[in-house]
Amino acid sequence: MERPPGEDSSPSPLDQPSAPSDPPEQRPAAHTKPDPGSGGQPTGPGAAGEALAVLTSFGRRLLVLVPVYLAGAVGLSLGFVLVGLALYLGWRRVREEKERSLRVARQLLDDEERLTAKTLYMSHRELPAWVSFPDVEKAEWLNKIVAQVWPFLGQYMEKLLAETVAPAVRGSNTHLQTFTFTRVELGEKPLRIIGVKVHPGQRKEQILLDLNISYVGDVQIDVEVKKYFCKAGVKGMQLHGVLRVILEPLIGDLPIVGAVSMFFIRRPTLDINWTGMTNLLDIPGLSSLSDTMIMDSIAAFLVLPNRLLVPLVPNLQDVAQLRSPLPRGIIRIHLLAAQGLSSKDKYVKGLIEGKSDPYALVRLGTQTFCSRVIDEELNPQWRETYEVMVHEVPGQEIEVEVFDKDPDKDDFLGRMKLDVGKVLQAGVLDDWFPLQGGQGQVHLRLEWLSLLSDAEKLEQVLQWNQGVSSRPEPPSAAILVVYLDRAQDLPMVTSEFCPLQLKKGNKEPNPMVQLSIQDVTQESKAVFSTNCPVWEEAFRFFLQDPRSQELDVQVKDDSRALTLGALTLPLSRLLTAPELTLDQWFQLSCSGPNSRLYMKLVMRILYLDSSEICFPTVPGTPGAGDLDSESPQMGSSVDAPPRPCHTTPDSHFGTENVLRIHVLEAQDLIAKDRFLGGLVKGKSDPYVKLKLAGRSFRSRVVREDLNPRWNEVFEVIVTSIPGQELEVEVFDKDLDKDDFLGRCKVSLTTVLNSGFLDEWLTLEDVPSGCLHLRLERLTPRPTAAELEEVLQVNSLIQTQKSAELAAALLSVYLERAEDLPLRKGTKPPSPYATLTVGDTSHKTKTISQTSAPVWDESASFLIRKPHAESLELQVRGEGTGGLGSLALPLSELLVADQLCLDRWFMLNNGQGQVLLRAQLGILVSQHSGVEAHSHSHSHSSSSLSEEPEVWGALSAVTSSAPELRQRLTHVDSPLEVPAGPLGQVKLTVWYYSEERKLVSIVHSCRALRQSGRDPPDPYVSLLLLPDKNRGTKRKTSQKKRTLSPEFNERFEWDLPLDEALRRKLDVSVKSNSSFMSRERELLGKVGGQNGQGRGRNWKLLVPRL
Repeated sequence: MERPPGEDSSPSPLDQPSAPSDPPEQRPAAHTKPDPGSGGQPTGPGAAGEALAVLTSFGRRLLVLVPVYLAGAVGLSLGFVLVGLALYLGWRRVREEKERSLRVARQLLDDEERLTAKTLYMSHRELPAWVSFPDVEKAEWLNKIVAQVWPFLGQYMEKLLAETVAPAVRGSNTHLQTFTFTRVELGEKPLRIIGVKVHPGQRKEQILLDLNISYVGDVQIDVEVKKYFCKAGVKGMQLHGVLRVILEPLIGDLPIVGAVSMFFIRRPTLDINWTGMTNLLDIPGLSSLSDTMIMDSIAAFLVLPNRLLVPLVPNLQDVAQLRSPLPRGIIRIHLLAAQGLSSKDKYVKGLIEGKSDPYALVRLGTQTFCSRVIDEELNPQWRETYEVMVHEVPGQEIEVEVFDKDPDKDDFLGRMKLDVGKVLQAGVLDDWFPLQGGQGQVHLRLEWLSLLSDAEKLEQVLQWNQGVSSRPEPPSAAILVVYLDRAQDLPMVTSEFCPLQLKKGNKEPNPMVQLSIQDVTQESKAVFSTNCPVWEEAFRFFLQDPRSQELDVQVKDDSRALTLGALTLPLSRLLTAPELTLDQWFQLSCSGPNSRLYMKLVMRILYLDSSEICFPTVPGTPGAGDLDSESPQMGSSVDAPPRPCHTTPDSHFGTENVLRIHVLEAQDLIAKDRFLGGLVKGKSDPYVKLKLAGRSFRSRVVREDLNPRWNEVFEVIVTSIPGQELEVEVFDKDLDKDDFLGRCKVSLTTVLNSGFLDEWLTLEDVPSGCLHLRLERLTPRPTAAELEEVLQVNSLIQTQKSAELAAALLSVYLERAEDLPLRKGTKPPSPYATLTVGDTSHKTKTISQTSAPVWDESASFLIRKPHAESLELQVRGEGTGGLGSLALPLSELLVADQLCLDRWFMLNNGQGQVLLRAQLGILVSQHSGVEAHSHSHSHSSSSLSEEPEVWGALSAVTSSAPELRQRLTHVDSPLEVPAGPLGQVKLTVWYYSEERKLVSIVHSCRALRQSGRDPPDPYVSLLLLPDKNRGTKRKTSQKKRTLSPEFNERFEWDLPLDEALRRKLDVSVKSNSSFMSRERELLGKVGGQNGQGRGRNWKLLVPRL
């Protein structure tokens, strides 16, 4: 293509081929336009430079020939020339290598910040604020707070190390008595929190967070041991991992959270830049340590089961249990075999390929086990069993690494990881798992062992273990957790170390404790210079047969040479203790007269529920059955987890109690009502407000009374969370704003521990007034044998002004659903569930876009009529309507074993099913004062007579019994007599011996006689003869215009038993004659001479005699 005249005819840079010798990073030389008048010839500085470069290259080659010419001129042989040439070429190659290394190092140094941000963490510039993950949330606001607090945290660390850590280090070793911190600086780079994940629905009394942290800091800590002129320190640190934070327990008072626990579920990445480490390790007593051991110790301190506990409230209970809680369960790991491993052994410099000598490392947190080595085998058979404690689900992982054993460094063959939550769901998981980072598979059988708090199934567990082939250790039947709290009055240490004498001038010991079961021994920390040490540590042991094993406790001085006390405890004592727990002081032998040790010992039986074993139906790996034909049925449980057969609620499910609150009466309340501008002083219209466990209750208003009687009952579901209080406030009802009449508080812990509380409480913040409350803890019982008696007793103590009393507590745990219908046929719904009993409902969280949601939520309901009520379950989709429903009559629970159903339930739409656990507990009152009996008792045992003198027949009953009680029959008894001409009154009368009170309940009347045109306004009058004063007279409220009034009112007289036997109870039913008259019309009295109704609640009315 011709160019037009006048345009630049020189070739473009794209048309000119580049010289092959040019390095790629160099830019091409700028081309100069030729002068138009030069005829297009390339002249100028460019051409001159090119000619100069050619002459310089030619000159260098001539210089290379100069040594050859000189060697010939001198007469040297050609060998000298070649040697010199070789030396030159070697020097030049070494120099080029150094230059290349310097260039690479300089490039890495320049890009260090960029590479660190890219590989270690995402900076805020690379992760925009609108980017989010489904389960991890950003916490930039938290990073800003940490950055602000970081300098002050440095001040706290400096104070902590100088005042707490340094004295402890100086006292731990005689060679470190001059140990000091000379410099403590946390630097300017704070800790960063990359993401926060919240785990909802774990337990109601805790909040669980996972913090993804990254710390690349310039911390600088220097220490000095002046005695040995040694200086060492830390200059720079890196820490990367997931930190779990648990806020527990939640309490009903500020600061709401009782303590904070922190730990790493998995071992974090920790890198510390030590300075002067060699000098520090030269100190006597530290020479056995190494840098690697120190690193491992620091990392292990932060990993489960170790926890860092920070109490937030004083006098926190069970600190040791919070620091070391009971495990969630035990996993028995059967390491069976592997197949298809890669060969790593080579012979004759790799010409001959051998096999491998494989062994496996099994790890869960800090629990690590190493198998034996199988020589020269690519398909090894180990058949070893290990038992590990699981503390956190989800989160912890089982990790298996396979190595080839070599004399120098072992070769890596592969690893596999599995979340323990899958084992919990399956119960038993038996499968071949592929190895990552290598080739081959490993065969594991994983069994989840539940922890039982009773010894009922111990014999079954021991028989099962006899048939289990396990090595290197036999299978365990139980675990023992020892919470070592404190000791008191340990003996002093004499200069001769023995004998022990408590004499003046003796040195206080540095006590520590050794706990041993058979050949397993664990040691506590040493507490320096005290004979009343506080350890607050926990120790865990596996037990093969707790019936014959013993716990040996040795309290020693830190030198281990002197024993301060000893204790031998047969573990069989725990088998008969409540909930397999001993929490008490233990007297030490071979010690001082008052020396004792406080410990809490908790045993749990390890039980494998065979009914929960669900083997998957997916066929196993081809060829796996040929390799291990003795193994049970196998399947790919990793790719498709098996469906569980039963629910797996946490240990706190179903442990709620019911608190029954009786608001009885008040006295000496202050008068708040004023009339005529305050000239006339009135009374008050009091009522009571109750607050507990997030719920509020309110009594009725009693008009114009400073000594009101409410006699109302309220019920609330409570847990054992410490710090809860019942808040009670009394108010005067007014038209505008209610006046305050006083308040009081009752600790719920006191009521839960004692089970019953009946007190007059002084009202606070007011000049006068007191309130009478009766609180009773009702613990659900898993048996329906006492249900009829409970219903009958509730009907007796029921008042008209209170809601119907609960007879049972229903606890429901909804775990998951499966096979829910799809939205529009193809899209999965976002389901949630609603649990309803009567007018009480509980709504679960919404799970986004799945037909198999996992809720893991629980709810509790008060049940008043178990035979008639039912549990309603509705599964709905967010924005899509109903997905299915379920109605479970509670009568099915009454005939179930332990009043519990735990299985899959089909939804009524024919598509979808839910896995839930529903358990019922009967609420039996121990302080109702009523002893209920079935109608099979003979009528002669009744203590109530139909005669006018009601108490005339009572002496025959009490002559053979320590108490005077009303023996009750069923209300629907077929022996009831018809109502007489005057009607009947329904009464219950009994003597409450625990409180020395005579109690009467007036339930109702029926078929009263109407003497005039209008129905009467009846009430019941009770008079304890022979006295007729106001102190012994009681009467019910008046009911308007009715012949069948309902009262349900309770009355009490404070009388000793012998005096009650001499009294007569006069029961009359009366009515007001007119509005203006004080005369009362007698409708009838309890009487009758026939005696046909002996033992019944309904009493015939007779005219005045």
